[in-house]
Amino acid sequence: MSRYFSIVGLVAGFVLFTLLNTLMFGSVRLDLTENGLYSVSDGTREIIGDLEEPVNLYFFFSEKASEDLTALRAYSQRVQEMLAEYQLLAGSTINLHIVDPEPFSEQEDQAAEFGLQSVPVNQAGDALYFGLAGTNALDGQEVLPFFQPDREAFLEYELTKLIYNLSVAEKPRIALYSELKVESGVDPRTFQPTPGWIVIDQLKELFEIDKIDELTLDAIGTADLLLLIHPGTLEDAALYAVDQHVMSGGKLILFVDPLAEMVVPDPSGMSVPSGNSSELNRLTAPWGVSLRDGEVLGDSGVALMVGGADGAPVRHLGILGFTSQYFSGDDIVTADLEALNFSTAGILDVDDVDGIDAKILISSSSGAGPLDAIQFQFLNDPADLQQGFQPTGENYSVAVRLSGKSPSSFPEKSGEETHIAETDQMNVVIVADTDVLSDRLWVQVQNFFGQQVASAFADNGNFAANLVENLSGSSALIEVRSRGQFSRPFVVVEELRRLAEAKYLTNAEDLQARLAETDRQLSELESARVDDGLLTLSPEQETALANFQEEKLRIRKDLREVRHRLDQDIEQLGGTLKFINILLMPLLLTLALLGIRMLGLMSRGHKG
Repeated sequence: MSRYFSIVGLVAGFVLFTLLNTLMFGSVRLDLTENGLYSVSDGTREIIGDLEEPVNLYFFFSEKASEDLTALRAYSQRVQEMLAEYQLLAGSTINLHIVDPEPFSEQEDQAAEFGLQSVPVNQAGDALYFGLAGTNALDGQEVLPFFQPDREAFLEYELTKLIYNLSVAEKPRIALYSELKVESGVDPRTFQPTPGWIVIDQLKELFEIDKIDELTLDAIGTADLLLLIHPGTLEDAALYAVDQHVMSGGKLILFVDPLAEMVVPDPSGMSVPSGNSSELNRLTAPWGVSLRDGEVLGDSGVALMVGGADGAPVRHLGILGFTSQYFSGDDIVTADLEALNFSTAGILDVDDVDGIDAKILISSSSGAGPLDAIQFQFLNDPADLQQGFQPTGENYSVAVRLSGKSPSSFPEKSGEETHIAETDQMNVVIVADTDVLSDRLWVQVQNFFGQQVASAFADNGNFAANLVENLSGSSALIEVRSRGQFSRPFVVVEELRRLAEAKYLTNAEDLQARLAETDRQLSELESARVDDGLLTLSPEQETALANFQEEKLRIRKDLREVRHRLDQDIEQLGGTLKFINILLMPLLLTLALLGIRMLGLMSRGHKG
């Protein structure tokens, strides 16, 4: 009976504290997760705070069609709660409309007019809408056609990006020059359409990408940023145009490569005139950065596994998977990235130049060393790269940011009237790989309800977008973009599981060894088979087999006991965690808030 009253008391206490929280602190919001998973980022707050004109958001979700889709309804609630948080932060500058587009209704027509995607949920053809549309005062429109559950980690970024696109009158203009087929087009050999690089398509969502065919000051014009991707071999006139763009305060991103694998042969079968390599040392060497000619970075410390000549997995010294430990942690572009994949990247030599601050964004492991680019052009087996490879122990630079005060790389032009001799606003990033932007190294395209959906397995796209956003003056989205998935394992649980499973595996291996020995003994007994097909066993052999069977049963019993103890430990720990999270933490928080409330009342009483 006392146990019954104890439980009732706990429940009553919990209800009481919940009511007190609701009545006294209904507007107070606390996010106690380690990474603030349920709080909007500072980047989102900045973008919302900068809204000057009202933005209308229309959230479409089909209530009836989703009745049996529990997981999707839960995600819908998560989206709606975040939108409500945005509205609370924005005040009158965000107007949120919740719309249920029932079949054959005006709301369904509205969803179709916005271009939202409907997904069939059953054989009857019932359509489900789950998307967002936004409009601004200038009739601008942005749409998220369908919220994909597998992209929940990017929810805040997608919402904030939509609002950001509605808030800017003009997108920053990016002048793009490349000798690679980075945009969609037509294959001259087959006359079939060729898709563009996904990273370029994503950049076009945020910026005005102007593909230029020549590098002249007139072509670059008033671009906020000049983006060069494998520019090939440039004449001095083109290099001078780039130099003057930088000297006039323009931003520059260079993707160069000792061996660009994405070079497309011309119809005759020959490579494009510029070849597979590109370097701009004539331009960048006076700034203190040079790309090593004909050398590819090999790195045993970050080499990725690929299929070898015989099909067996082998580490490819030229296909590299850099993780966060190799990124600059204090640069906004790379600070929160997790993984970048490079292929046949180059090596940047960085020297000190007065006035220029050179920050290394990405560097190799200590297991790196240079490889001759020719080795890769005729490579049949990646394992061949390891023959004679000797890491130098040096950390090589792969990407570098230049800022500060810099003179022109063309001092001989100083006598010309329009020549700009120096700048104190240098903002240049140089990356020693172009393949890093290609789809194959970071994204997989899948079919989702008839739509082509890109699923990223590395941060290459984020890296490019971060660079462009940062150098074009829009850095608020970077913080939002960088908030990816967060996983925090239960350390104690995992340790219990690890120890128990280690014991399990040890016993299992012992059992397998004993079974193998039995198979060997049985093979020997096969030779003793008599003509009538029966086995003749000695008393010693029969005793040995009987003992083994008893031992095998005993080991199996031990394994079951290990599993049982493991489940008990985890269940007990789970009960403790439930008590802490469900009852104890709300109680402590309520007491803390009551204390704060009482202190506030006492303070006002003293003032009165």
